[in-house]
Amino acid sequence: MMGSIKIKTEIPGPRAKELLAKKEQNVPKGPFNTIQTFADKGNGALLTDIDGNTFLDFAGAIGTLNVGHCPPRVVEALHAQIDQYLHPCFHVMMYEPYIKLAEKLNSITPGNHSKKTFFLSTGAEAVENAVKIARKYTGRKGIISFERGFHGRTYMSMSLTSKVKPYKYEFGPFAPETYKWPYPYYYRSEGLKDKEHDLALLKRFETFFLSEVPPEEIAAVIMEPVQGEGGFVMPSSRFVKGVKQLCEKHGILFIADEVQTGFGRTGKMFAMEHYDVVPDLITMSKSIGAGLPISAVTGRADIMDSPNIGEIGGTYGGSPLGCAAALEVIQTIEEEGLIGRANEIGSLFTEKFSDLPLKYKQVGEVRSLGAMCAIEFVKDQDTKEPNKEIVQEILSIAHKRGLIVMSAGLFGNIIRLLTPLITPDEQLNEGLTVLEEVIAECCT
Repeated sequence: MMGSIKIKTEIPGPRAKELLAKKEQNVPKGPFNTIQTFADKGNGALLTDIDGNTFLDFAGAIGTLNVGHCPPRVVEALHAQIDQYLHPCFHVMMYEPYIKLAEKLNSITPGNHSKKTFFLSTGAEAVENAVKIARKYTGRKGIISFERGFHGRTYMSMSLTSKVKPYKYEFGPFAPETYKWPYPYYYRSEGLKDKEHDLALLKRFETFFLSEVPPEEIAAVIMEPVQGEGGFVMPSSRFVKGVKQLCEKHGILFIADEVQTGFGRTGKMFAMEHYDVVPDLITMSKSIGAGLPISAVTGRADIMDSPNIGEIGGTYGGSPLGCAAALEVIQTIEEEGLIGRANEIGSLFTEKFSDLPLKYKQVGEVRSLGAMCAIEFVKDQDTKEPNKEIVQEILSIAHKRGLIVMSAGLFGNIIRLLTPLITPDEQLNEGLTVLEEVIAECCT
């Protein structure tokens, strides 16, 4: 196919095969790789590998590149920062970018209350520290997360994560005082209407406090406003508000995990804005820094001030480079209208794929919120049995044709798209057409 995609050789190509052999010798098998080649250059939504193949990247470093590969203003800001200083460590000598970014996040995150922010390096670290802060503030220990949720790979965040394989298998024991609640999945709600499904789950939560643990022992509930690794599963505003009301009723903090959903991905700066719910704490990472390792916890000032001096932090937290990148990312999103662009991408995706369940018995549902888009595959539309095998086939062929996409879901039966929000229509249509052709080939 002519266009942005340029495939010059097989994948992996000769140079990639050489590096793959060295990888086998020097890197453990544990880290997963979506596509079997190596990057040479990235620009916008394009990635060129070391053999000269150019791909459309619709995985976006798992939602990290909302502003694309090597955004010029971010690159320029990083060069300027490198010329000043690399890392004095905020805990040794403070620096202005940290303060400016905290001030900015306090102003753009949901809620008009007084807020404070501090920084770390990864999404998992943000989750770990949000839990620490919640426990310190409430004096309680219990943390509730949701089925199919993903919150990271460190021990507390892994304990809160739902999927066993590959994230938790044989890595236990896990952190105590962690509990799971069911999360709505309207496509698989066994015939219940959406409202009935929500009300049934909310009623179960009240029963949970009688049968499992009293609410007086729960410090916080942590929720992804759209489940990422769980399959881009989206709750209703009714459900999210119901959970928040339960938290308020029992003095439990509400933590929004916006690591994947934040910074314009869903057509709002933060996905929680879709539900008109203000969290007590919010965790952020991924697209905050255009690929630089930085994460944040923002929350009510009184909650954030509960840890004493020295009780939260980290050597590399809020690095000057990460802060400089994040400030430019936010400015890019605001000035280039990328929140509106996310909604345009979602509309184009829906227009192209919404009728797939009518065309192919292997497609169960097509769903999106802004540019957070997914297609769920089944073996039969009546039984809705997950079809992981066809997803793997589609991904393999798509990769060979120059389109990088990934799977998701508890059963691995969902194709997810995390297209950079700066992707122009020409490239977006090219990538979606490749995906459409591959699906037709595999489902016919």
